[in-house]
Amino acid sequence: MANRSGTGGLALGIVSATCFGFSGPLARMLIDAGLSAVQMTWLRLGAGALALLAVGLLLRPRDLVVPRGHRWFAVRYALVGFAAVQGLYYATVARLPVSLASLLEFTAPVIVVAWLWLARRVRVPASAAVGAVCTLLGMALVTEVWTGLAMDPLGLVLGLATGVTAAAYFLMTQSSGERLPPFTAVTWGLTGAALALTVPARPWEIPWEVLAGDVPAAGHRVPALLVLGWLVLVTTLLAYFLNLAAIRRLSAAVGAPVAALEAVASAVLAWVLLGQSLGPAQIAGGLVMLAGIVVAQRAVARLTAPRAPAPAENRSSREKAAR
Repeated sequence: MANRSGTGGLALGIVSATCFGFSGPLARMLIDAGLSAVQMTWLRLGAGALALLAVGLLLRPRDLVVPRGHRWFAVRYALVGFAAVQGLYYATVARLPVSLASLLEFTAPVIVVAWLWLARRVRVPASAAVGAVCTLLGMALVTEVWTGLAMDPLGLVLGLATGVTAAAYFLMTQSSGERLPPFTAVTWGLTGAALALTVPARPWEIPWEVLAGDVPAAGHRVPALLVLGWLVLVTTLLAYFLNLAAIRRLSAAVGAPVAALEAVASAVLAWVLLGQSLGPAQIAGGLVMLAGIVVAQRAVARLTAPRAPAPAENRSSREKAAR
C-alpha cells in the first residue's frame, strides 16, 4: 500500500509540475498580444477565484468559512503566496526568457537556507552550501555575466524578488501552525489576491479585444480565450490541487526534484510554443542551477521538518522535573 501511495504521489507530482510549467509560456503569449503582466495576473487569479467560489457556494459552502483564528493567515497567504509571487513572476516573464524566469523563482530554497543561517543562526548542512554555490554558478552561466549582463537588469531584479517572496511564503506557511483545508486556502488565496491587484491591474483599461482574437503558438494561431481557459483551469486550479495531493504522498527527498520539474517543463514548453531557446552555456548553467536548487530544497525540507513528539516516558519525566 505504501509503495502504491508513493507511486501515485510521484505521478501526481509530475503531472502537477507539468501543468504549472504551462504558466509562463501561455502568459507570455497573452502578454505579447497586448496584456500587461499585472493584467495577466489579475485575469488568471480572478477567473480562478470565480470558478472556485461558484463551486463552493453550490457544493461546499462550509468550506468557504475561514475560522477566526486563521483569518490573518488567509490574508497573508493571498497577498504573499498568490498576489506577490504570481505578479512578480509574470512581470519577470514579460522581460526575460520563460526558462530563466522559472529558475529565478526556484531560487527560493537557497534564499530560505540563507535566511535560516544568517537570521535564525540555524546550523545548515554542508549540502545546503553546495546547493547555494551551484545555484549561483549556474545563474552566472545562464545570464552570461562575462558579456556584461546582456539580460534585462530589471527583469533579473524582478526574478530574484519572485524568489524572495516565494521563500517568504514558504517560511510563513511553515510557522503558521495548523493550516486551512486545501479548498478553503486556494479559494481565498485566489480571491484575496485578485482583489488586491484590482487597482494596479486597472481592469477597466484591459484591451479585451485581445481575448477575442488569436495568438501565435508553435507556428500556428490559437484562440486567446482558449489560452486563458487553459491557464485558469489547468495551470491554476488543477495544478494546485494535484500539487497538494502529491505533497501528502511524497517524502521530501522525492518531492524536491519532482517540484523542480516545473522549471524543466517551462523551458521545454517555451521552446515549443514560443521558440525561445538558450545557448549551450546557458543550458549547462540551467542544469547546474537546477541541481543546486534541488539540493538546497532537500536541505530546507530537513531543516524545517516538524520534530517527532517526545516519547510518553520522556515527556512525563520532564514534566515531573519541571514541577
